[in-house]
Amino acid sequence: MILHAGLIALWSPAGWRGVLIEGPSGSGKSDLALRALGQGFRLVADDRVVIWESGGALYGRAADTLAGRMEVRGLDVVTEPALAFCRIALAARPGVPDRIPAPARVEHLGLSLPLVILPLLEASAPGKLARALQHLGGGAEGAYQGACAAGRRRVRAGDSR
Repeated sequence: MILHAGLIALWSPAGWRGVLIEGPSGSGKSDLALRALGQGFRLVADDRVVIWESGGALYGRAADTLAGRMEVRGLDVVTEPALAFCRIALAARPGVPDRIPAPARVEHLGLSLPLVILPLLEASAPGKLARALQHLGGGAEGAYQGACAAGRRRVRAGDSR
């Protein structure tokens, strides 16, 4: 299956973990990917992502004609060193999130992924993706948001710990 999306990855002790960046044309997918490259992420795919399921996990790579290429709006299509593929651990979509959002998920090829909603053009978006991968996509997926929800319950009960 081919998606109109971008895919970037960040190294973790478990290997490369990818963020599938979804959204309509002009929403800032490639812009976010470009900024994320400056913060330790690697490009996997820009504009079209080939996804597949293997062993209960979702993987992605660039479409053959776009491998190692990235559109930099206002400049050109540029060559960028890219990973051949990676496991997709998280999806991101454009939008304005709640201050502390409820856990969200998205499904591709019958597999469920954690989903974050964020303004793709926001300066902090690459850092937020790195944190989300660390907490959501690196093993016990959902643990971070579960802990946040537990923290909200304590605060609502009057416990300041």
